Amino acid sequence: MTDEPDEAEEAVADAADGDGEDVENGDGDGAGKKSGKKKLILFAVIGIVVLAGAGAGVYFSGLLGGDDAAQTAEGGDAAAAPPVAAHYLDLDEMVVTLGGTGRKSSFLKMQLSLELESAVDEARIKSVMPRIIDNFQVFLRELRIEELQGSHGLYRVKEELLARVNAAAHPAKVRDVLFREMLVQ
Repeated sequence: MTDEPDEAEEAVADAADGDGEDVENGDGDGAGKKSGKKKLILFAVIGIVVLAGAGAGVYFSGLLGGDDAAQTAEGGDAAAAPPVAAHYLDLDEMVVTLGGTGRKSSFLKMQLSLELESAVDEARIKSVMPRIIDNFQVFLRELRIEELQGSHGLYRVKEELLARVNAAAHPAKVRDVLFREMLVQ
């Protein structure tokens, strides 16, 4: 790597002198051939380093699937495996008057679905549905229109609804609250 400045200086000197033809024709004193071999070796080394880096990047990113496939083949923990199928429970449409400081009332119309851990949790969720709806209504009535704007606001509402439904249906586990429809008037 210490030869790089010398090669660059030689190339500049050759270009300035107009001796580039001697190197190409092989009429020089042999320095042009050494320089050409050094450049060839340098490009080969750079190519090998680039290919090795790309291979390491692909390997460590998991695109080859070596980590997951090896873990499941060895009988890795089943909890890390993604669920095969989800079970969804659709809730009835809710219309809520939003809290606000002005005279004009704002309304929020929502249709939600709950993603459950399993189908057996559906009976538990349905048995506590009045409590879940009450928890949702209490939270949603306190919202202002400004809190619903943007993805950050919707994410906060979604997380709060998820926490409330899981608190109400404690033995059963709800994975996610999904917005099917949301309208603010």
